[in-house]
Amino acid sequence: MSDARFKGFNFSKAIVFLLAFICLILAGAALKLTTPVILPFVIAVLLTFVLEPVIVMLERIRIPRVVAVVLAVTAVAAGIVFVGYILFGSAKTILTLYPKYEARFTEIYIRIATVFQLPYNEHLSLFQNLWDQLGLRERVQALAISASQSSLGLLTDATMVVLFVVFLLLELSHFRFRIGVALAGEQAERVKKIGAAVVTQVARYLSVKFFISLATGLLVGFLLTLIGMDFPIVWGIVSFILNFIPNIGSIAAGGGVTLFALVQFWPAPGPVIAAFSIMVGVNMILGNIVEPRIQGYNLGLSPFVILVSLLAWGWLWGFTGLVLAVPMTVIVKIVCENVPVLEPVSILMGSYRGAKRKARSFMGLKRADRDASRDED
Repeated sequence: MSDARFKGFNFSKAIVFLLAFICLILAGAALKLTTPVILPFVIAVLLTFVLEPVIVMLERIRIPRVVAVVLAVTAVAAGIVFVGYILFGSAKTILTLYPKYEARFTEIYIRIATVFQLPYNEHLSLFQNLWDQLGLRERVQALAISASQSSLGLLTDATMVVLFVVFLLLELSHFRFRIGVALAGEQAERVKKIGAAVVTQVARYLSVKFFISLATGLLVGFLLTLIGMDFPIVWGIVSFILNFIPNIGSIAAGGGVTLFALVQFWPAPGPVIAAFSIMVGVNMILGNIVEPRIQGYNLGLSPFVILVSLLAWGWLWGFTGLVLAVPMTVIVKIVCENVPVLEPVSILMGSYRGAKRKARSFMGLKRADRDASRDED
């Protein structure tokens, strides 16, 4: 009776999936433990995918590859330094203008403290209340120590990323040839196919995301300037950076802008509503209308899978993991598509549109086989 119950069950597939799940857990643990080494390398690889089309374009106009690599990497580094300079200068300006906002902060805090019955001493300043009575002293001290410790590590990681990108771009020109020599026949073609798909889709995603995020930042900065918002350039840069995080990033940017508008324009509701409307409108138009039309459905990821990937990669690598979540998940999906035993996983990770396309392709193959067998008869 028990044998009949398990007669149609495929134990080999179940064992394969169980082993794959165990390997996934072990791989996650390894990535978590080796973050200081792995993360700069992963960032460098993704940057290489984005810069490779630029290098190829420069080579077409007869610029040597070494010179093209140096120009591209220098341009990226200069852009990052420029953004950092703007943020640093704006941070100093915000600190100097803090007294201007302290009265409004105090008024808002008194309202919140009254509603939620929080401790407040009217003889102390707002900063002293938050510092002494809400336990912020320990948090600020821990944050300062952490920031001082991580500054040197950030510089080291940036240097490693630059070196990785330079050497990867120089090696990529003859990497396909070496794959063909190292692997023979069908296996080499499969590896080349996977590599080409990864480079094409990841480069397309990151390139489109960059320009959409840039447009988001420019529009946010311009429109916030029109309503008289302070530090519109800062909020434009923040929107640009956070827009790389799907869904969550735009919500965080909108919440930050709205809260700052509440403090700046308190108690007038009009500018606060305008700032909120700008953030919602820009992100809705660019993120939900323009980006899908440009990006297309090449990624083919389920929205649920995207949210799970944000959770998983964010746990592994923090904020950087949130930014890299979608490209890394796309790479996993492409690899699964080209490994027969893992193809069902790629279908489950994909969107409904992708599953329908796969089903139509499968039905077309079955119909072609049926027609071929009928012709042979």
